[in-house]
Amino acid sequence: MRLRIESRSAAETLRVGMALSRLLRGGEVVGIAGDLGAGKTQLVRGLARGLDLEPDVIYSPSFTLVAEHEGRLRLNHIDLFRLGEHVERSEEQEIGLEEYLAPSGVTAIEWYRKLDRPRAAWTLEIDIEAVEGDRRTIGLEGRDGRGKEILEALAKDVPPRNERP
Repeated sequence: MRLRIESRSAAETLRVGMALSRLLRGGEVVGIAGDLGAGKTQLVRGLARGLDLEPDVIYSPSFTLVAEHEGRLRLNHIDLFRLGEHVERSEEQEIGLEEYLAPSGVTAIEWYRKLDRPRAAWTLEIDIEAVEGDRRTIGLEGRDGRGKEILEALAKDVPPRNERP
């Protein structure tokens, strides 16, 4: 299943992440792609907010690669930006990637396409495209049963534009 959401601001992108996180129950792996500055980290901040974390604790961990946060569910935030175009198996082992691909909480991986993983590894794949100014198109895809279930519920519960984060 695919879902496409239009966001007109960083605050709306945050709200999409919040709405999505309310549907997560643990064990999900979310791959997030988009150009530099597209809003990947802002979406993860929304995930954090919906998992009862302060969004300010989420930053692009480009120098640490992995940040773990305890909330309603553990949020593992991985940012592969500073690694090369393709993440080598030795680099995956160095950051303990296998553990994060079978999480008890939720794992969000920015720049996930740098990994050589089958599409089945991802509960959800999210592509964020900058359209113009602060406008973004957020494309979500869920292939397996859990991913489809999340997207069906999200389609019914996309936050109203006037909801405050």
